[in-house]
Amino acid sequence: MALYTDEGVVLRTAKLGEADRIITLFTRMHGKVRAVAKGVRRTKSRFGGRLEPFMRVNVLIAEGRSLDVISQAETISAYASSICLDYDAYMAAGVMAETLDKLIDTEREAAPEQYRLLIGALHALSRQAHPAQSISDSYVLRALALAGWTPRLQSCVVCGTRERLAHLSIPAGGVMCSADRTPEARPLADAERGQLCALLAGDWTMLGDRPPEARVTRLVGDWAEYYLERPLRSMRV
Repeated sequence: MALYTDEGVVLRTAKLGEADRIITLFTRMHGKVRAVAKGVRRTKSRFGGRLEPFMRVNVLIAEGRSLDVISQAETISAYASSICLDYDAYMAAGVMAETLDKLIDTEREAAPEQYRLLIGALHALSRQAHPAQSISDSYVLRALALAGWTPRLQSCVVCGTRERLAHLSIPAGGVMCSADRTPEARPLADAERGQLCALLAGDWTMLGDRPPEARVTRLVGDWAEYYLERPLRSMRV
């Protein structure tokens, strides 16, 4: 049975049998991996709490026929310890994990830029470096941008003008001027467009210490769901 080692973040877990769990990890070198942690639900499990969501771990994994098996796990960063103590941070981390899980369909395909983005966001959440909602919204926009779905926010998607950018069309991929807006385009205030630009760029100076406007967060969620072509349940709690 072939073995491999990697580091990764636990995205989610699912019960298997009486004592096991299927662990979905996003790893640095192998991308998304699903593997069984045997006996992890027992009180005296050798894994302890190392395979809980949002934990960053080094793992030794044995390749299996249908599912791989986690043989060892060692903590690199216990992000979950601080994230789970703060409701807003916990909800934000859930949105990030679900977004990445649904964004990456193919298993065993490395995506190092996505991995670095996730680690950076979880690290910021665990340190409360910025408002949790800002970190989550920024992560979602940037993760989708890395996958090729970058909203065009600086010029009209129809004519290219940089003036009177008062509407956003999610299906068209960005902002529209007043002259070229389509029926489904939503009104977009200058301040809201500024926040979207800052979230996409990770401009924490511009974002400041307050979370984005609720409408901006809704636009981020709608953008993600449209291009993922599936709902993000953690955003609708």
